[in-house]
Amino acid sequence: MPIKYFKAPDVKRLVDDLVVRLGFFHVVPQSVYCFRSTGSKSRRIIARIHGLGRIWQDALHLPPGYVIEVIAERYDKLSEAEKEKTMIHELLHIPKGFSGGFRPHKGYVDQVTVERLYQILHTQRNNI
Repeated sequence: MPIKYFKAPDVKRLVDDLVVRLGFFHVVPQSVYCFRSTGSKSRRIIARIHGLGRIWQDALHLPPGYVIEVIAERYDKLSEAEKEKTMIHELLHIPKGFSGGFRPHKGYVDQVTVERLYQILHTQRNNI
């Protein structure tokens, strides 16, 4: 079965909320698109982020942008907390320059950072 893609407004709402609540001011929400895919053969991936690389930006005369793809077969089974952590992880891959490139796992995107940001988010919610 081929991979199929669908807009994911629920994921987009979550991403937009996280950008604001965690102060990811370098992220341009209007240029982050969210999709749900079905039919992926990957075994371990829950979500992935795709960037519009510099060559495509120049060729198409477009600004930098990102697509966050969630793998429906795995993402949809997660608890709300795990969905939030997964999206925090994906957002951490976006560099401060919002250039279409990526931050690597090493030194930038790790479980400790995701958990720290999730705790900040959780603390905010409890103080409202």
